[in-house]
Amino acid sequence: MEILNYLLLGFAQALQPVNILFAFLGGLMGVIVGGLPGLGSVAGVALLLPLTFKMNPATAIIMLAALYYGNMFGGSISAILINIPGDSPAVMTALDGNQLAKQGRAGHALFMAFSASFCGGLIGIIILTLMGPLLAFLGLKFGPPEFAALIVLALTSIGWLLGDNPVKGVIAGAVGLLLATIGVDMIQGQPRFTFGLVNLSAGVPFIPFVIGLFGLSQVMLMLARPEEFTGGEQLYQKLSLKDSLLAWAEWLRCAWTIVRSAVLGFYIGLLPGSGATTAAFLSYIAAKRLSKHPERLGKGALEGVAASEAANNAASIGAFAPLLSLGIPGSGTTAILLGGLMMWGLTPGPLLFKEAPQFVWGLIASMYVGNLLVALTCILSIPFLIYVLKVPRSALAPIIVTVCILGAYSVNNSVFDLWVMVFAGLLGYFMNRFSFPIPALVLSLVLGPRLQTSIRQSFMISHGSAAIFLTRPISLTLLLIAVFLTLLPALSARHKKRPAQQSAVVGG
Repeated sequence: MEILNYLLLGFAQALQPVNILFAFLGGLMGVIVGGLPGLGSVAGVALLLPLTFKMNPATAIIMLAALYYGNMFGGSISAILINIPGDSPAVMTALDGNQLAKQGRAGHALFMAFSASFCGGLIGIIILTLMGPLLAFLGLKFGPPEFAALIVLALTSIGWLLGDNPVKGVIAGAVGLLLATIGVDMIQGQPRFTFGLVNLSAGVPFIPFVIGLFGLSQVMLMLARPEEFTGGEQLYQKLSLKDSLLAWAEWLRCAWTIVRSAVLGFYIGLLPGSGATTAAFLSYIAAKRLSKHPERLGKGALEGVAASEAANNAASIGAFAPLLSLGIPGSGTTAILLGGLMMWGLTPGPLLFKEAPQFVWGLIASMYVGNLLVALTCILSIPFLIYVLKVPRSALAPIIVTVCILGAYSVNNSVFDLWVMVFAGLLGYFMNRFSFPIPALVLSLVLGPRLQTSIRQSFMISHGSAAIFLTRPISLTLLLIAVFLTLLPALSARHKKRPAQQSAVVGG
């Protein structure tokens, strides 16, 4: 009952006209920033933060928070329409979303992406409302050994979840892990595989790499196999909002995926340093593992879009729980918001809920309002967004190249990033030509640095003893699951052979 009273207090703050206006503006800017490859919520919030210091703190945080979760909506637009993720959490959305667009179902893909983002955000906000402080405390139970075990569990899924050929999946994952070792070692400060290039000190620039891997490689495929990218205008005839609506059967098929991905995404968002990208990857893996038809994911399945979008939006909400209740940012964007809170004279932590309840609950209540406003804006814009697909293939290629160049360069204003993009484009082209699963490489590249750091930190804590992974309940449980999942394909194959052998004996 106390939570309800606080929430009503929050809605009294959030429903003030000025706060509704800034929630809408923040969400709209987030959609725009998310749809432009190379920017992302971190850049958007960082650029907007200095303009808010003279604003009312509640209004300012409402606008910046709306920009953050609005960015998750926007990232799916370019991912679906032109196969260039607007931000790293939308990488998994591109896998099925762009395939759906090529099948003439871009409207359905966008509608599912926006709807799943809304539902994922709503579920995340409800969990934050009911259990935010408690879940933030549980999130802190994850130390380096637990993070390492969680990432090992995710990586065990690469071989047989993200490719038709498990061997090619493992090879792609190994290439990603190799690329993840590039840069200055975070523990000892020694450069590794940088070849004397200062630009590689921080590792492979992720956004330029992903832009090249997904966007530029598509242009190369257009040039190499033009017959596959011509005559497709008939695919893009459904331009009205009515035609973009989904059938109830499709909704029901994706409903559990959305709920599961939202809960998983929210909890991953609680973990400091994990973020929406990790949430999208792990939720997509879970969706493929638990699907009745896993072979469809990656080839144009609405469940894939739903899993990624529900998870990344829920994760963006989850990142606010440790920020508000413990003063620990759960992502790069909330780290910037932490600085903003201090500039506004507020101290995030357990006392914030008692000392400034109107501020905290006003922010939480505004998420309900802002999430709905952003979702409605995005859904109503589908008939206009989808006109991107009416652009002739011959004209779309130079447009994609231009977007790739601008997106890659805008991250660090570096020409070196353009060369990284070109390298990634060539790599993506050859991986597509020879059917190597690109998501396996990206997953390893995303999780590799965190895996290395977590393992090294674990050994430092235990003074070199590997027993630390087996003596902590959470890490032990995760590792046992990873071992089981690794052996599962072999056990399944052996189980299938037995009936066949028995029938052969009976027949003989």
